[in-house]
Amino acid sequence: MDVIILSIFVAVLVGCVIANISILYALLAGFFLFSIYAYKKGNSIKSILKMSFDGVKTVKNILITFMLIGVLTALWRAAGTIPSIVCYSMSIMRPEFFVVLCFLLNCLVSFLTGTAFGTSATMGAICMTIALALDLNPIIVGGAILSGAYFGDRCSPVSTSALLVSELTKTNLYGNIKNMLKSACIPFLVSCAIYTVLGLILPVGSSEFLDIRALFSGEFKISIVTLIPAVLILILAVARVNVKISMLTSIAASLLICIFYQKLPLHEIMKIALFGFEATDISLSKMIDGGGIISMLRVSAIVCISSSYSGIFKSTGLLSPIEGLIGKASKKLSSYTVILITSLIASAVACNQTLSIMLTKQLCNNLEKDKERFALNLEDSAVVIAPLIPWSIASGVSLTSAGAPMTSIAAAFFLMLLPIYRLIKRQKTD
Repeated sequence: MDVIILSIFVAVLVGCVIANISILYALLAGFFLFSIYAYKKGNSIKSILKMSFDGVKTVKNILITFMLIGVLTALWRAAGTIPSIVCYSMSIMRPEFFVVLCFLLNCLVSFLTGTAFGTSATMGAICMTIALALDLNPIIVGGAILSGAYFGDRCSPVSTSALLVSELTKTNLYGNIKNMLKSACIPFLVSCAIYTVLGLILPVGSSEFLDIRALFSGEFKISIVTLIPAVLILILAVARVNVKISMLTSIAASLLICIFYQKLPLHEIMKIALFGFEATDISLSKMIDGGGIISMLRVSAIVCISSSYSGIFKSTGLLSPIEGLIGKASKKLSSYTVILITSLIASAVACNQTLSIMLTKQLCNNLEKDKERFALNLEDSAVVIAPLIPWSIASGVSLTSAGAPMTSIAAAFFLMLLPIYRLIKRQKTD
């Protein structure tokens, strides 16, 4: 029966992907399937709901953080923080170094905002617009955007995936970030080198850049003042201040800038915090619109439903046969290798980063006794593998919002080099 239930769930997921139906429907179907399985195993409806709630409780801090991120990213737009970052960044760009700078700028924005989707929709969309104007290869530029977007999504102090891994493994977020930066150093530098070489050899159709500052200046006041919310996040992150306090501090600074510098009325700011920022200039909409609590509801629903699975799996032992196979594989392969293979399968099945992380953690929970090392193994597998799956929302949403083709996954070098580097490094130490 275990195999039948899991097979039906996989079939529903695949069906939703093929039919281009929201993954939420597949996850809801999975919840009912697993609940039926638990009921057949002799569990009452009340106990099944408790199992589900226990799973959701493990990510309650993540859900709170989601709401804060929604407010933060909306007010950063309204305060002119993101537009200022974009404008100052564009001023240092040169056509021959555009590809590597595209990668670095998306790394910067994703590290500051902690969201791959938000980065792709802002800096990613701008970079792709400029790339098309320069007649650069959209696949290469798209790969640089995807790599940069998930650089910060992996190791930002305000990243939901980093927070999720921290919560699941019961480890310190800032300790994890320190370890992640160390493991990413070589892949990051190699990626920079590859994108630099590609930028130098790619033909450039035009040497004229879009006047981004003039475009944004009609909507915002662009100055160093508007960078304060982002600077605060960085300072507080270095000081290892609790991420929620850091975000609330940045939100407070953004609020003050919105009121006293951008001259926005309070009721308008509250509306932006809830529904997200919308530019009055239609030409800016694709670049800057977004954020808000409402924008986080879908991903919050995905996390809630996904986390409810873990409670049911843990109580019913539905994944026990698979855990047994993983245990046998770990005797022949290194723990990281097994976790990487598991995350690849989990990402292909789950079609989203959150469920991939949770499934990989649950299936490989007993492979690594060191919690910090286990957290790093999850970050260097499930977190970066999910956006390499063509039918996953991790890559689909990011590339679509940036206006890049799906084939850009083939040029997401950082995401591919990181697990390869870890595998090589592991073999040398074994």
